[in-house]
Amino acid sequence: MDFEKLEGVMRKLALRAGDAIMAIYNGPDFEVKTKSDDSPVTAADEAADALISAGLRSAFPDVTLITEEQSDSHSLSGQTFLIVDPLDGTKEFVHRRGDFTVNIAYVVDGLPIRGVVYAPAKNRIFYTTADGVAVEETGEFDMEAVGPRAQISVADPDQSALRVVASKSHRDQATDDYIAKYQVSDIKSAGSSLKFCLIATGEADLYPRAGRTMEWDTAAGHAVLNGAGGAVVQFDDLSPLTYGKPGYENPYFIAYAKGLKLMAS
Repeated sequence: MDFEKLEGVMRKLALRAGDAIMAIYNGPDFEVKTKSDDSPVTAADEAADALISAGLRSAFPDVTLITEEQSDSHSLSGQTFLIVDPLDGTKEFVHRRGDFTVNIAYVVDGLPIRGVVYAPAKNRIFYTTADGVAVEETGEFDMEAVGPRAQISVADPDQSALRVVASKSHRDQATDDYIAKYQVSDIKSAGSSLKFCLIATGEADLYPRAGRTMEWDTAAGHAVLNGAGGAVVQFDDLSPLTYGKPGYENPYFIAYAKGLKLMAS
């Protein structure tokens, strides 16, 4: 893989998809349809998916592409693949809460080694550079010219005053029970893959998820967090969360800053 090319293509496609999403978000009321798994889908999901899929297939025609909105791709498999959630946090989008993201990741041998997470309504973009370092870019987000960017890094957690981030739309008792094992100074809610990025920037220390997620929900945020010195492990045995699983469904997991002493579930 040409990682310089990958960085540029993923960044540009995320920004283009974000523009398409925001045009619908800021427009008149939009239709919300229901998929077979009862999750919502809008024209914004479909427009972003079309843009990203066409761009990735053109730039990397020999790399398997898995995308949430194309169910026929969910039966594909391979050691190396691109994986996309064109609009993560559709519920946040539908309720116009802003916590939604565009996610694109590149997985090799079960690990998401490169990724981009763009939150267009929050005006924040996070991605891994060609050498795998996680950065946050600021400014006007010009398609052709990269703006100011800074390397991001997880915080050194204070075990006696941890900052936890949890799902805004999918909070449950199992998550609350796990959080209760720690000494917590702050709990914030966030939607979509932004939760990974808040740990990556040092704004939070711990994100436990005892609920159903798919690999396209997590791969890009996981890649950014890895590039910032964090990690994601399975909830039950604290083994690394891997990708390319049957059906692309995740087990429960914990994302965290590596200096944190994890409690068993």
